[in-house]
Amino acid sequence: MTEPVPATMMEPPLEILLDAVGQSKFTLVTLTSKRARQLNSYFSELGAGIGQMIPPQVVTSSHKPVSIAMAEIAEHRIVPVYPADGEGAAGEVVDISAAPDEGTTAPDVPA
Repeated sequence: MTEPVPATMMEPPLEILLDAVGQSKFTLVTLTSKRARQLNSYFSELGAGIGQMIPPQVVTSSHKPVSIAMAEIAEHRIVPVYPADGEGAAGEVVDISAAPDEGTTAPDVPA
């Protein structure tokens, strides 16, 4: 009789996240931290009615910005953008943008 494999606490799995960013742990950490900061700014602006930041691009049960950012990366909603030739260090992540997805609106996420 075989034992069932226990589920890990990491959701989405690290392998999926690394595949989404091209197997670079540095890119994954940088992209996740930048997006989590954007999400923090978005949630703090909600009360003020400013609404200048991009809202969460996935529906998740988590309210933590890092978990939301990782879910967005796993679903390819957030992708790294690299500089054009001669515009910075090679491989440096300089900006993040929402992946293009026509006809999709951002989900409503409770604050």
